Amino acid sequence: MSADASQDSINVDVCYALRDRQEIVRLKLPAGATVQRAIDASGLLQKHPEIDIVKTNKLGIFAKLVKADTVLRDRDRIEIYRPLIADPKEVRRKRAEEGKVMKKGGGPAEEAT
Repeated sequence: MSADASQDSINVDVCYALRDRQEIVRLKLPAGATVQRAIDASGLLQKHPEIDIVKTNKLGIFAKLVKADTVLRDRDRIEIYRPLIADPKEVRRKRAEEGKVMKKGGGPAEEAT
């Protein structure tokens, strides 16, 4: 394989995590392809109609948020994130409130004999 041939295409993975499994589609795309093109080529939008990358689902490459027009590099891992079912800040606030109500320690102190 010549140096020019390796620059003509890139290999990427498009990932979508479901509750019970993760779907990964490996693709070979032309150099200069975008996140949007990879997602379209993956077939995941047809297989999972709940994915809405415009309004609902965020996108990332190796856990870093990106936009659909981001140009890909060889071996990038595109991730389609599901929307959160709970606001993490609200969950932490509720947990902190519950912690204030609970007694400190594990119960009554034992007497030494």
